[in-house]
Amino acid sequence: MDSNTIIQIVVQVIAGVIGGQAVGAAFKQAAMGQLTKILGGAIGGVGGAAILGSLLGGGVDAAAAAGGIGSALDLKNLLGGVGGGAILTGIIGAVMNAMKK
Repeated sequence: MDSNTIIQIVVQVIAGVIGGQAVGAAFKQAAMGQLTKILGGAIGGVGGAAILGSLLGGGVDAAAAAGGIGSALDLKNLLGGVGGGAILTGIIGAVMNAMKK
């Protein structure tokens, strides 16, 4: 793996964790622990950024070819990461809440 690709994945994971923590704080009725919010956010962040990157064109590989830290901090990685992390953490919270009843 190229170091630019690794930097992009790290940015996506961090953005996803931020999104997951935000959803976890907003929906306190869902019985989620910190590990659940972190893992859901991280996985959702990478997935969301990959989906958004493929929809908008470019994806991880084309942005890595551009090189530099600036390519890792583009909107596809940040917004896709936050959105994907928030969505997946929300889904996990809803499932856990439904199983609790």
